[in-house]
Amino acid sequence: MADSSPSSPGESLPVINVSALVAGAAGREAVAAQIGAACRAHGFFYVTGHGVDPALVQRLEDLSRRFFALDEPTKMRWRMALGGRAWRGYFPLGGELTSGRPDWKEGLYLGTELSADHPLVRAGTPVHGPNLFPDLDGFRSTVLAYIEAVTRLGHRLMEGIALSLGLPAAYFAERYTADPLILFRIFNYPTQPVPEGMDVHWGVGEHTDYGLLTVLRQDDVGGLQVRTPGGWIEAPPVAQSFVCNIGDMLDRMTGGRYKSTPHRVTRNTSGRDRLSFPLFFDPNFEARVRRIEGLDSAAADDSAERWDRANVHAFSGRYGDYLLAKVSKVFPQLRDEVL
Repeated sequence: MADSSPSSPGESLPVINVSALVAGAAGREAVAAQIGAACRAHGFFYVTGHGVDPALVQRLEDLSRRFFALDEPTKMRWRMALGGRAWRGYFPLGGELTSGRPDWKEGLYLGTELSADHPLVRAGTPVHGPNLFPDLDGFRSTVLAYIEAVTRLGHRLMEGIALSLGLPAAYFAERYTADPLILFRIFNYPTQPVPEGMDVHWGVGEHTDYGLLTVLRQDDVGGLQVRTPGGWIEAPPVAQSFVCNIGDMLDRMTGGRYKSTPHRVTRNTSGRDRLSFPLFFDPNFEARVRRIEGLDSAAADDSAERWDRANVHAFSGRYGDYLLAKVSKVFPQLRDEVL
């Protein structure tokens, strides 16, 4: 069993009240400066004062627990293979890979709801389409309301990141996120020992996220760990907060000034199942990702230090191509069947 103990136990991630940024009020530049400092130091930070309704979050958690409590044959009625190129639906325990190893979690893949006659869906654009919503009263409306609320927060946070880099607040919206690619996941990490014969050490193994910004709601069980320059540290639950982290494309755009930070989730032995709700706020699928001009930073090949030995600064092209190359490694069988 891999050692999951933090190697830098005294260090913690910053907690930033973003209410002035969300409101567009005086003081948002000071909030942006805090975000910039967090991006340079850790690539991770908590946000409070975000304006997302706690009652909405609680409804989502309650409905998610109801869904995961169903037996597996019932949950498989919404399996990902039925979602086609939209890449939506349920996957069972061990159904997702990180670095080639199965994660100890199950989950639902969701995203922006697009009808079958939407032009992007009719064109067969991958990761776009209708969701597969479990047949639970209120599930669809709750998920869509949550996605809308957290996407709105994502826009404000990207304004803060732009200001922190000395850019106009609308920099990312004008180039990449006027119509962002929003992917949303609901993960359940069961509390139970790993079945004999399965090589599963982590809830999720070490990885970085692909896009711009991840906005994560975690329940009160915990298990998230972040790799900082000083070593691995815990990112425990903070009440009524979201945990935010940088993705590979923001690393690429900033020339490594803001680095995408490796993180992982320990195997859950708490005695209670753990829920996690990451929303990925990413560039439009067709957006061409480029380095920010005039930014005082030198893009370096840091592949020798990265978990996947990849050089994100060498990538050039559509964000969608980067995303598909990554996601195809996570679900190789689905890749072969769908793409």
